[in-house]
Amino acid sequence: MSGSRGGRKKKAHAEDEHPDERWMASYMDMITVLMCMFIVLYAMSTVDQDKYVALRNSLATGFGQTEVGAIDSASGTVVPVDQVTPEGDGYSVGDESDMAEAAASGEAETGEGTETSEALAKSELDDLTAIKAAIAANLEGSGLSADVQFATDARGLTVRLVGSETFFGTNSADLSGEATRVMNAIAPVLRTAQHDVSVEGHADQRSSTAPFATNWELSSARATQVLRDLVERGGMPVEHIQAVGFGSSRPLAAGGSAADLAANRRVDIVVLSNQSDDVSALLPELQKAAEGAGGAVTAGRNDVAAETAAIAEAPAEAPSDESADEPAEAEKAHDDEGAQSGGH
Repeated sequence: MSGSRGGRKKKAHAEDEHPDERWMASYMDMITVLMCMFIVLYAMSTVDQDKYVALRNSLATGFGQTEVGAIDSASGTVVPVDQVTPEGDGYSVGDESDMAEAAASGEAETGEGTETSEALAKSELDDLTAIKAAIAANLEGSGLSADVQFATDARGLTVRLVGSETFFGTNSADLSGEATRVMNAIAPVLRTAQHDVSVEGHADQRSSTAPFATNWELSSARATQVLRDLVERGGMPVEHIQAVGFGSSRPLAAGGSAADLAANRRVDIVVLSNQSDDVSALLPELQKAAEGAGGAVTAGRNDVAAETAAIAEAPAEAPSDESADEPAEAEKAHDDEGAQSGGH
C-alpha cells in the first residue's frame, strides 16, 4: 500500500514540473503579427516630401486656392474662386460673352477645316484625273480603250477590266494576249503614280467548274495574275499593291442576261486615294461637279477619244455607217460568245 502511494505521489510531482505549454504557439503567432503590423505602419509613416509638396501644389492650383509660382500640367480650365457660381457650375461673371467668343472661334476653325478638306480633295481629284488621262491615252494609242472603264469614288480611281473573256480564257486565270497589251498601257502609269493599288477580282453568279472549286478561287486567281503581271513585267513596287478576290459577292448588274454576266466578270484595278477618309469622301461629289462643268474626263468606254476630239476642236471626217456599226457588232458578238461558253 505504501509503495503504491509513493508511486502515485511521484507521478503527480512529475506532472507539476512539466505543465502544458501549447499556449505559447498562439502567443508567438500573435507577437509575430504585431511585429509585422508595426513594420508596415513604420513604412507607411515615411513620406517622400518632394512628391507630397508637388501633389499639394497641384491640387491647390487646380482648385484655384493659391498661387504657387509653378506651371500646372493639368488640362482644362481653372476657375478662380471669385467667379464660381454657388452651385459650383462654372463662371459667375462673363459667362455669355466668353461662351459666345468660344463658339465663334470654334465655328471659324470648323470653316477653315472644311476649306482645307475641300482643297485637299480637289488636289487629290486632279491627281487621280491625271492618272486616268495618262492610262486612257496609252490605251487609245494601242486601240484598247473599248476594253476598259473608269470610275471615281471615295476609294479613288477604279480602272475596270470588263468581260473576262477579253482578258482570260474560259474558267482560266491565265492572261490573254490582249490582256497583256492592256497591262502594258496601265503599268507604266501606276509604277510612277505614288499611290497604293488594289487589284480586285470578280465573277458572275454562276457556279465555277474545275480546276476552281468556287468563284472565290477563280476571282482570287485572276486578281493575283494581274498583280503578278504588274509587278513582274510592269515594275510595280510590291509594297504598294495587293490582290483581293470577291467572288460573285459584288455584282455590277443584277440581271442574268449576257450583258449583265459580262459586266460582273471583271477585274478592278483600284488606285487608292492618299488622303484621309474624310477628305476622300468628298471625291464623288467633286467628280460629279467637274463632269457637269466639263472639267474632268467622263467615265465610260471610248471616253478618251471623245475628250481628245473636244480639246483639239479639229474637224474630223464622219465615219461611214459600216465602220460605225463594227464596234457594236464586235461587242455583241463578244457578249454572245461569253454567254455561250459559260465562262466566269
